[in-house]
Amino acid sequence: MYKVVLSKKAEKQLDAIPNPYYKAIKDNLINLAIDPRPYGYRKLVGYTDLYRIQVGSYRIIYSIHDGILKVEVIKIDHRKQVYRNL
Repeated sequence: MYKVVLSKKAEKQLDAIPNPYYKAIKDNLINLAIDPRPYGYRKLVGYTDLYRIQVGSYRIIYSIHDGILKVEVIKIDHRKQVYRNL
């Protein structure tokens, strides 16, 4: 089982998400510990180790460290803004 770690930026972004999406995103973060490559995940083009999953109109950007069984969540934001300043 993987350990899911949120960056400081991702924690702040998670706190700012409205309620109907908050629970779905939280559930997906918990599921990343079981399966870091769930159905529908995509590798980001132009990055060597970044992946994304979508939850409604929100995206979770994360990296997977298989050697130490860790998933590092880098950014959680609306689809219009998530890819800026990665």
